[in-house]
Amino acid sequence: MESEKPTTKPMPLEGIRVVEYGTFHAGPGASAILGDLGAEVIKIEEAEGDPMRTWKEVGGIRFSLSDGEGFPFQFTNRNKKGIWLDIKLEKGREVFHRLIKEADVFLTNLRKSTKVALGIDYETLCQINPRLIHASVSGFGQEGHLSDLGAFDPMGQARSGMMFSTGSDRPHLIHLAVLDQTASIALSQAVLTALFVRERSGVGQAVHISLYGTALWMQYAGLMLAGCLSSNSVPSDRRMYSPLRNFFCCQDGKWIIGTHHPEQKYWPLLCEATGQSELLHDPRFADISKVLEDRPVLVERFDRVFATKTQSEWITILRAKGLMFGPVQRIEDVITDPQALNNGYVVDFEHRSLGQVKIPGYPVQFSASRAGTRTSAPALGEHTDSIMKKMGYSEQEIITLRKTRIIR
Repeated sequence: MESEKPTTKPMPLEGIRVVEYGTFHAGPGASAILGDLGAEVIKIEEAEGDPMRTWKEVGGIRFSLSDGEGFPFQFTNRNKKGIWLDIKLEKGREVFHRLIKEADVFLTNLRKSTKVALGIDYETLCQINPRLIHASVSGFGQEGHLSDLGAFDPMGQARSGMMFSTGSDRPHLIHLAVLDQTASIALSQAVLTALFVRERSGVGQAVHISLYGTALWMQYAGLMLAGCLSSNSVPSDRRMYSPLRNFFCCQDGKWIIGTHHPEQKYWPLLCEATGQSELLHDPRFADISKVLEDRPVLVERFDRVFATKTQSEWITILRAKGLMFGPVQRIEDVITDPQALNNGYVVDFEHRSLGQVKIPGYPVQFSASRAGTRTSAPALGEHTDSIMKKMGYSEQEIITLRKTRIIR
């Protein structure tokens, strides 16, 4: 008789332990992703804790929870257990080293010189645990004159050219924590790769990514264009794009966007769907792939056309013709988007202080595994005692360490 299948699928990284000593998002965000995949993540903090706990304002928007903590700390530190431990003191380092002996991954985003000073660099920790995967993030890479310079998301966007990626003559930041999150995704991929290599060879190693390097990788097409064709000019005026690769404001003030390749294949369909078939007989526009100088005239004409119907009306009409048009949504629209909800890209979550909220789901769907946010970010030092007991410390030892402020 066939055994009954378990009702809950296992998580891919169950049994993997990650120890983190880092701040803000680039780096700690990778630990959160590994936690989404089932890893046990232990976050070490000391003093007042990660500065993300008190970050409550950006761009004039204030965000704090009922317990006074800043909202960003929540998305960076989901799925983690928190321990308050002073690793600068000898007894604290002893506790830290015991954690490292039992860890699969250590993750940090402190500067190179700080890692050495604290004894959390790879060369030191691999002596304690040769199988350890040591994952680190820097601002600008391990080599060069900027190798020990700190950085935040906007600095990586700036140096990489990303702030000019919209084609504007003025730089624009892409909000919020987009590069930090991309760096965290890159680091989580590096950790998973190193774990796979260790599974095959039994050897641990150091993996390193930087904000700068990630930003360049993120812009692979643009950087290759500049490197191969000595061109980095991206037109910012939407009138210089074809109507088939453009966005338009509809009657209700909502926007619609289309992208079609090859353009000549879809040009007759667009003209028919929008009542502009006469354009097909105009020598200037008959072959849309060759239209360059007259694009502004054409786009302005379609601006007037799209202003005659609502977004939903146009989407229905255009899709009926097999054209690839869709809505340009604001981030708040996505929270109720049926496509996001049906695929689990936005899910319900019971937060410890906010109650039931909508959060991003894990974007990968596994047939035999599950992934996603399991727990809210920990309070400062919330799991110190339970982690210490799990490592074998007695109640009396824990009390003694607390009295000497090695732990809290």
